Amino acid sequence: MDKWIYGYDAKGKRLNHLHIRNYNDNDFERLIEVQKKAFPPPFPSDLWWNQSQLQEHISIFPEGCLCIEVEGIIAGSMTAMRCTVDDQKDHTWEDITGNGTMRTHDEKGTELYVVDICVDPEYRSLGLGSQLTQAMYETVVHLGLDRLIGGARMPSYYKYEDEYTPEEYVNLILQSEIHDPVLTFLFKAGRSPVRPIAEYIDDKESCNYGLLTEWKNPFK
Repeated sequence: MDKWIYGYDAKGKRLNHLHIRNYNDNDFERLIEVQKKAFPPPFPSDLWWNQSQLQEHISIFPEGCLCIEVEGIIAGSMTAMRCTVDDQKDHTWEDITGNGTMRTHDEKGTELYVVDICVDPEYRSLGLGSQLTQAMYETVVHLGLDRLIGGARMPSYYKYEDEYTPEEYVNLILQSEIHDPVLTFLFKAGRSPVRPIAEYIDDKESCNYGLLTEWKNPFK
């Protein structure tokens, strides 16, 4: 993937040189910095990328390793691997991604599974997450896969846990009655809910839930 695009900030100022490309070992330090800024405590620090994980990503499946630059500075990344998921069986982020190493990547997998997406908070007004997501949709189509799928955090759910089930919470987000910084973004970016999974990830804000979401390849 090597894609140059234009972007606009919240005030409509044009920004040149938005660049989506595959990340490499020269990018590791900045990618880890973005992770730390994008996922501050109480998000578990042991879930931030480290050098060895990133090295495995680009060695195992470089096509699924994307970053986006703004004026030459990496401002976000998205990582995915191939697999085949049974929607009816629970899984954890740790198990399906090999604890973030992508050693569970399956070259014959019919789906692209999102391991991670993050954007530096300083650049979040530019729609970079949507640009990365669209680029990964293009990867799904290019590889002839069935869909993009992944478990999403539900970081506002802890506010509503005593009031709504996870399913009710998701429905209220779909109806725009509740805003969730991750799920609202994903739904606007074209993802559809499959079902919540309990104990998907160690994440107090999400009450350890993850919402399985998908985008189906329209050409399949």
